[in-house]
Parts: sequence; structure tokens; C-alpha cells
Amino acid sequence: MGDYKNLKVEVEGAVATLSICRPKALNALNTETIVELNEALTEIEANDDIKVVILTGGPCYNKKIDGDDPYRSFVAGADIKEMYDFDAPSARKFGMVAAEPFFKLMNMRQVTIAAVNGFAFGGGCEIAMACDIRIASENAMFAQPECGLGIIPGFGGTQRLARLVGMGRAKELIFTCDNIDAQEAYRIGLVNKVVAKEELYPTANAMANKIAANASYAVSIAKSAINNGYDMDIKNAVELEANLFGVVNDTHDKKEGMGAFIEGRKEKNFTDF
Repeated sequence: MGDYKNLKVEVEGAVATLSICRPKALNALNTETIVELNEALTEIEANDDIKVVILTGGPCYNKKIDGDDPYRSFVAGADIKEMYDFDAPSARKFGMVAAEPFFKLMNMRQVTIAAVNGFAFGGGCEIAMACDIRIASENAMFAQPECGLGIIPGFGGTQRLARLVGMGRAKELIFTCDNIDAQEAYRIGLVNKVVAKEELYPTANAMANKIAANASYAVSIAKSAINNGYDMDIKNAVELEANLFGVVNDTHDKKEGMGAFIEGRKEKNFTDF
């Protein structure tokens, strides 16, 4: 993996862990970090051996570095110091630069899991929402505070939040700029589960390995079916699913998975991706 200033990438087996590491800025997203994120995700997506990506906030998972609490912040938002002098064209450019890695998280063939530790405000909430699955530590906090700063969410927050929690709740959170804790985020469907902070990475890693043990090509096709069918009318969405169902039935992994079932064996040699 590449050498990054603001990111840490570790690969263990079929799982890549991508940590955003700007602890002095609470892992806020500046242009440099977003560009690095796009480069890292491009490199990961091209790697057939990586099946799942865990996105989390640095500096590390289970110990303190330079006295900082690793559970304090996932991503505290976009970098306000960089944004302060933006005019309309530069702000739009910043939003579109972020859109590329955010869409990669959403659409890449690997499954993406956000392991949310601490603050997930603004761009932090938005990057978590771009992932397929969100697991939150018990101290996680979520917010879209942009309207209190005289702006609006610019990294997909007005769109992804409404799709995840419904338009009414999304409007309330964006208009009020309220912070919500992990349990409330779970209640409204923003996160998939809440765990003790010490269990955040182990839980995300266990889920990642469970997903990676399944037929990765089938998982990637299922991801594509869900993403692309979501905004279709049901008739066209079901037709899309039928077409993709046909695609996966003409693979080695289909024969291997069904063969294992028929033969009553637990071992499966999935190879497609």
C-alpha cells in the first residue's frame, strides 16, 4: 500500500483497515486527506485479495498516542480552517473532490464498514453514511452542524441522511444542528449496531471476516443490486435483480457453494471476485 501522510492502511488477510489520522485536527477532512483517501481506495479496489474495508478514525485502535484518546474522534468534520476563505467556486470544487472517494466507498466492489469512534460530525457523519455498514462505539456522537456555520452539508449529507433515516428526521437533524448519541443513531437507523468502545474494532473486524468468508463476487453483485435498484421503481428493480441473478448463476462460486451444500461439506473454495 502507498505511503500516506494522513492515513494509515493495514491489510490482514482479506480485510483492509483504513484509518484517518489527523489527531491534532480530530481527523477533520482537508483536501490533502480527501485526495489521499481517494488514492488509497483506488489501490484497495484494484486488489483482488481484499474483500472488505474497515474505515475508522486514528491514531490507532487500542492505545493512546501522544496522550490522545483513540476513541475521541472518528472524523470531526471537514476542515473549517481550510473552508473559511472559500468562495462559491472553491466550495463547489471541494465538495466534488470529496464526492469521488465517497462514491468509491459506496460503490466499490469491496464491502465498506465504518467503525465510528467518537465524533462523527459534518463530513464525519457523511463519510460514515457513504459506507455500506456503520458500527458505532458507545461514545460515538453524530451531527450535521453545517447550518449553524452558515453553510449546508456539502459531502452528500442532505441526500444520504434522508435515504437512511427518512426525510423528516434528516430535516430535523440538519435544520437544528443537534448532536445525537450512538443509541439514538441506532434507534433511527443511522447505524447498524452499538458496542462498547473497546469492542468497536474487534466487532467490525469479526463482521468483516464473516463477510469475506462468503462468495465475494456474489456479495459485490448483491451490493450493486441494492445500490442501483434503490431509486428504481419496483418493476425495473426486480428486473435488474433477475439479470444479476443470472450473472452469478454462471460462476465457479455458484457451483462451489451449491456443491458444498449438496455434499454436506463446510469447506468452500470461493475464487471469483
